[in-house]
Amino acid sequence: MTVNSKRVFYVRYLAHPIYADMLRARADVRLDKLENESPEEVFAPILRQAHAYQIGAARDELAPHFHVHADLLRRAPNLLIVSSNGAGFDPVDVEACTAAGVLVVNQSGGNAHSVAEHALGMMLTLSKRIIEADRTLRRQSGVNRNDLMGTEVQGRTIGIIGIGNVGRRIAELCSGLLGMKVLAYDPYLSREEIAARAAEKVELDELLRRSDYVSINCPLTRESRGMIGAREFALMQPHAYFVTTARGFIHDEAALEDALRNKRIAGAGLDVWAKEPPPPEHPLLQFDNVLASPHTAGVTREARENMGRIAAEQILDALDGKRPPRIINPEVWPRYSERFARAFGLRPQ
Repeated sequence: MTVNSKRVFYVRYLAHPIYADMLRARADVRLDKLENESPEEVFAPILRQAHAYQIGAARDELAPHFHVHADLLRRAPNLLIVSSNGAGFDPVDVEACTAAGVLVVNQSGGNAHSVAEHALGMMLTLSKRIIEADRTLRRQSGVNRNDLMGTEVQGRTIGIIGIGNVGRRIAELCSGLLGMKVLAYDPYLSREEIAARAAEKVELDELLRRSDYVSINCPLTRESRGMIGAREFALMQPHAYFVTTARGFIHDEAALEDALRNKRIAGAGLDVWAKEPPPPEHPLLQFDNVLASPHTAGVTREARENMGRIAAEQILDALDGKRPPRIINPEVWPRYSERFARAFGLRPQ
């Protein structure tokens, strides 16, 4: 293969420098960087020649014209592979990619430990009312500690919505470390598969009714968008906590605000938002029983390096004609294989 014959680009930044190091070690791969502000005369030829697009920026950090939709795909006729930064792939129109014969991959599992630890940290902080105690001490004198009485997590029930890589790790931590009962709602896994992940398979309504903690860990898709709204919050127990480290738009923020204001649930831990980061005046940030973070659950040194390495390995393997392990749209493989063969003169394995 000739020098720089395989073209890869990204916008703004990558998960970790290891990605660029691994690609630049290959003489047959060229890696181009664009900025959100790159003028069309700069980005248009890069899009036109690209074989792979590595998405490094989060949804709201990426200019809309660099989201992967039908228009971008028309401007990138040679594009074969779109790779998301983490497990989520919400800047990507998967159906449009499939129609265009473009393979979509993610880095699922690369940050599972970090996100699971964050979710567990939120649960413990909310249960022990640590964030409320911290805020009260900073505002008042003569605090009565009995007014800040918390609850133990040990032996309680957690309901996990989406028991993939992150959900599975949360289940392991909660059942093994804390002796919790684990319920899981995941329509894509059988009862036996979920049991092997230390959980009991239930339907969504049952999970919401029975759980002391509800953790959202599924990707944002057409099916999951708006899945948790006023009806679902009304099913939860008044002492229950809602935690999400998945994606904004899976839960309805206005419905959550209403549930908190009317004390239908005990509190919430929110790492993801409809707009990221949320503005300081966001209604949900005004509650003392809301623990908030700006989509940082997976932002650890270890997770970033892991995701960068996995992403580079997948892109290089795919460009070498191998089948990547984390494909979002496997149904595209026959069409993708034909396009790959036209581009590089060989069919992928």
